[in-house]
Amino acid sequence: MATTQLGPNTVSTVGELPTVGSQAPGFELVDSSFGSLTDADVAGKRVVLNIFPSIDTGVCQASVRRFNELAAGLQDTAVVNVSVDLPLAQARFCGAEGIDDVLVGSAFRSSFGRDYGVEMADGGWRGMLARAVVVLDADRTVLHTQLTEAIGQEPDYDAAVAALN
Repeated sequence: MATTQLGPNTVSTVGELPTVGSQAPGFELVDSSFGSLTDADVAGKRVVLNIFPSIDTGVCQASVRRFNELAAGLQDTAVVNVSVDLPLAQARFCGAEGIDDVLVGSAFRSSFGRDYGVEMADGGWRGMLARAVVVLDADRTVLHTQLTEAIGQEPDYDAAVAALN
């Protein structure tokens, strides 16, 4: 188990992020049209998984915006924003913001949170995903991980991009 802060409270996750150098678990998410978004859909590309609790919070929105900006300059790289929000909420936010350089995937009916060790195990947001970033090479080797110290803290964008170089 790992821990992060949600306000003044320490929250545990169900596990640990995959270790750098390991093979990342496969994933199956629900895309914005309720179709399937899997690791096979981004096969052969490097992948940045921007993982967060809810698109309806300011810090989560900021991370999606920033990764959308960064994605435009990343060759052969897919940025996948992952939360347990319904695909309708993800699509609404991205449509309203003109966000189109990233993918969104909902983990609301998948084991993603458990497989990647980011599902919150306790606290008021139990079952939601902690804020984390996982960067994968084209062969799904983990290049970088970060579980933020606090849910209200943006991820280290520079470290995520640097892992791709």
